[in-house]
Amino acid sequence: MALEPNETEPLVQFTDTPTMAAFRSEVRAFIDQEQPDYFAAGGEIEDPYFGDGSPPFREAFGEWRKRIAKHGWIAPAWPKEYGGSGLGVLEQFVLNEECARNRVPRVGSDSGVMMAGPTIIAHGTEAQQREHLSTILTGETIWCQGFSEPGSGSDLASLQTRAVRDGDDYVINGQKIWTSGAHLANWMFALVRTDPDAPKHRGISYLVLPMDSPGITVRQIDQMSGGAGFNEVFFEDVRVPVGNRIGEENRGWYVGVTTLDFERSGIGSAVELNQSVEALTRFAHETGATQREAVRYELVERQIEANVLTLLGYNVVTMQARGLIPNHEASASKLFGSELSQRLETTTTRVAGFQSMLASPPADWPHAVRRYAGNKGLGTVASTIAGGTSEIQRGIIATRGLGLPRY
Repeated sequence: MALEPNETEPLVQFTDTPTMAAFRSEVRAFIDQEQPDYFAAGGEIEDPYFGDGSPPFREAFGEWRKRIAKHGWIAPAWPKEYGGSGLGVLEQFVLNEECARNRVPRVGSDSGVMMAGPTIIAHGTEAQQREHLSTILTGETIWCQGFSEPGSGSDLASLQTRAVRDGDDYVINGQKIWTSGAHLANWMFALVRTDPDAPKHRGISYLVLPMDSPGITVRQIDQMSGGAGFNEVFFEDVRVPVGNRIGEENRGWYVGVTTLDFERSGIGSAVELNQSVEALTRFAHETGATQREAVRYELVERQIEANVLTLLGYNVVTMQARGLIPNHEASASKLFGSELSQRLETTTTRVAGFQSMLASPPADWPHAVRRYAGNKGLGTVASTIAGGTSEIQRGIIATRGLGLPRY
């Protein structure tokens, strides 16, 4: 999928232009030549940023990251002057799509590359850029996001973690929760309240801080899926230099919600869902589950929905290629994809039966089927909460997309 500058195109572009086709060929050749043996042999893809991956996966991922970094694709959409590749939205889309199709991890999807780095590029000082950007690209620093709090999730602007100015430092007290990968991270970017008397959106500042600062306590949260990638983070008189503030004091909300030109189509998830539906359909044929009419109808519905999710991703990336900012369009893609993952988990259970409810389903099942079974299947329960609840996404679609009034 591609869009050439100054070219009249339909609402959604479905085919590659010659430029994008050439880049796609380059990406495919790179994957063929450089992917570690573990992935070439069909090794299971795990989440490298939660710390739950098996030793073989983590070793292969580390090697894959080095090869991607050497090729300059860790932060493909960062400007070249900051160590990125300077690729456009469509090239990044192609890179993500081909990684998903060829079952190799997408490197550079961590909080440092996707969130901290772009924010520092857009709002940080030259000194802050020198300090942080190079270590993000090399993987020397691992970042986590300190936004959500026990009483401030969807209504993030109501956060209460306080940062009080004391000379050249801020003194932080409070708590963050659901902080992904905080037990592995050595830096955090956080929103804190610096003016409790200001309207809630206007009294927040954006700070970056090392996780080994005295007064920080991290506690992992055991999940019903068997993982422990989420954390609680407690702050007790944690001192952070004023020089670690990104942007102006009390303007951190606007720093935190900065919209940057990064691909948010969710194409990786769409490809994975398509692969899982196709694998589940083959599995259903092999096991005789398709003899049941209800199963056949359900598999067809999942395949149609997976194709719809792909088209929603195409719509988002086409808008970004035109310089537009997807808003309710991105919410529609996120909402549809997260709810589809839950429906696919249910379909997997109906096809595979009680064995799909085991914490670890049979090892000889295809990876794409195991992805929505057992403990991994339980993980889909959180998909309609993480990254913005379904209720929030529907509100955005209703008010910004359909123009319905607020009540």
